[in-house]
Amino acid sequence: MSGPTPMMLGSFAFEAIGFGFNGLQRRVQTPWADIAVAQTLNQQQWTGPTSEEVTISGVLFNEEFGGQDSLDGIIAAANAGVPLMLVSGSESAGVIHGSFTIQGVSEERSFIDHRGAPRKNSYSITLKRYGDTGGGSSFFKPIFDLFG
Repeated sequence: MSGPTPMMLGSFAFEAIGFGFNGLQRRVQTPWADIAVAQTLNQQQWTGPTSEEVTISGVLFNEEFGGQDSLDGIIAAANAGVPLMLVSGSESAGVIHGSFTIQGVSEERSFIDHRGAPRKNSYSITLKRYGDTGGGSSFFKPIFDLFG
């Protein structure tokens, strides 16, 4: 690895040098349903969280620092339909964010050299939280909440 690893998606490490990232955006959907009430404003009922999306953006300079193999591996995982665990933080204070599916990967390759290879590759990875398949919350969630 090339320096500290501030985040991992499955086995793919986002590193300080190489396959790094420069931004992360998070969007959580928690809708409320309108309940019609006669002769007054509609009341609202919370229906619970419906989705969580994370977008990771970064720039690769493959010729100088590498990283294209990791991005290609993430694209392969997306094509295989494999949910991946998202973890951030350091070895001593890591945060497990849960499993996410890869909804899409965009690349913008530029500064093409004489061999046709890009010297710069801007990318964006869109993830969506992979819901529980057991129909309920995780058995360990209350335990993790104690330490969160």
